[in-house]
Amino acid sequence: MKKITALLLAIMMLLSLATAFADEGSEPDWTRYDELIAQIKSSTDFVAREALMHEAEDILMDTGAIVPIYYYNDVYMAKPDFQGVYSNAYGMKHFEYATNGDKNSAKINLSSEPDKLDPALNSSVDGACLAIASFGGLYTYDAESNLQPNFATGYEVSEDGLTYVFTMREGLKWSDGSPLTAKDFEYSWKRAANPETAADYAYMFNGIKGYPNELAVSASEDGTTFTVELMAPCAYMLDLAAFPTFYAVQQATVEAAEGYKDEAGNVVNPGAWALDAGFVSSGPYVLTEWNHDENMIYSKNPNYWDAENVKLETLEFMLSADETVVYAAYAAGDLDFIDSVPTDEIAKLKDSPEFYTVGQLGTYYICFNVKSPLFDGKTVEQAANMRKAISYLIDREYIAENIGQTGQVPATSFLPAGIADGHGGIFKANDEAYTYADEESAGYFPVAYDPEASVAKAVELLKSAGFEFDDNNQLSADTPISFEYLTNASSGHIAIAEAVQQDLAVVGITMTIKSIDWNVFLNERKEGKYDVARNGWIADFNDPINMLEMWATDSGNNDVQFGR
Repeated sequence: MKKITALLLAIMMLLSLATAFADEGSEPDWTRYDELIAQIKSSTDFVAREALMHEAEDILMDTGAIVPIYYYNDVYMAKPDFQGVYSNAYGMKHFEYATNGDKNSAKINLSSEPDKLDPALNSSVDGACLAIASFGGLYTYDAESNLQPNFATGYEVSEDGLTYVFTMREGLKWSDGSPLTAKDFEYSWKRAANPETAADYAYMFNGIKGYPNELAVSASEDGTTFTVELMAPCAYMLDLAAFPTFYAVQQATVEAAEGYKDEAGNVVNPGAWALDAGFVSSGPYVLTEWNHDENMIYSKNPNYWDAENVKLETLEFMLSADETVVYAAYAAGDLDFIDSVPTDEIAKLKDSPEFYTVGQLGTYYICFNVKSPLFDGKTVEQAANMRKAISYLIDREYIAENIGQTGQVPATSFLPAGIADGHGGIFKANDEAYTYADEESAGYFPVAYDPEASVAKAVELLKSAGFEFDDNNQLSADTPISFEYLTNASSGHIAIAEAVQQDLAVVGITMTIKSIDWNVFLNERKEGKYDVARNGWIADFNDPINMLEMWATDSGNNDVQFGR
């Protein structure tokens, strides 16, 4: 019976893939994918839901637009006295309970100039870490990655799993001393979901009734309880309540900012309130000084509900993406914590007690802009084969071992190996009910790199896309391939780009590398102003839907431009 079910499921997947590539031109028709995401979000049968997620993964990977490189782990360095910092599997770093020997401050580098500090608008990991330092949600994570009450003290859920009622912690205050209640969460959730806010993560609210404009969240009249009405049971509801997009922001601060609305009353810059230091927040620290592109100083918030357990008076963030400069400052004792290490220093540092490696649930990958002129004149299948060919040429093992250097595992799919299936198992387990292009790796590419076989496969795919080769498997001058690879300036990212550049040159593909500042890079990629770009995604919670729904047409994180 199980084999019959597996066969039927495989046929359904093939039919869905054919539908996904049925349109004219080079861009895949994304209708079926969007339908699948909606089905997954509304499903109450968690076994059937898993099958739908596998189908969505097949469609995504068959575009070739996602080129997985390796599964993430997190690397950072901390001085021996800097204790109490913790990082979870989702890349979130918590500094609120840190100590630093007899010092009352700590000096930290996470990245360069942050792109957004408004929790609703941020979509970067460094921005999320800063949001954790200065804001808060109903729930949070402890040092063991367990969910714990934060601005709420607990919750009750209805028998059908559709209604959550959170009880607010008594005496909560904003950093200006004014009361913080459930009404602030009602405002903030509705604001983040509203299209006029243009939050990248707005789609994470779409499991709530009334999304996007009539979100079914409400505060009690006295502000002591917060009610959320769902369209379907959600196993990760508390993870959402701990995610920065779901943090509370103060309405008066947001809406009084210069540039927030135009003269006609239209919202033109929803994040105008958080462009400089001094805004009202609610977390363990308040941003009190911001010298753009140089440093930020966060000072302890005496009105934070757990202020008595916050030991450091200030957190001073150095803003730089130059890993050589940052490491030199750390080595000289001018920094207590750094979130990255120059590639050429890892080998000699990774055995140091100051060097930390933390497992993460995420994938480092390369993405193609499906609307790029690179695919002009190609059919959907030909464009997909071009991208798949490039993926086959990349030696993931070399990148993981020689550039990553800290135990990264070559990635065979966008979804990481250990992600859960939503009903007690592991999504990528080799269950015979699900098939992959490479069953041995439970993914779409083999783990081991075979140069001869990889080149042969790539040439076969490129020939099917209309490219010509000589007898030495070199691209003909009549059908060249050249493109620009976009990345942010970092020794590790540049080294990976150079490795890919060399791999592609084996068959005559020309790839140039363009590196730009972090905050500029994020926006260029998001707006589709690129051909090919480096990318990475760390799951926001342990469920495949988080890494699948980001590619829906209306997602603010859909950098590939599917369906656009």
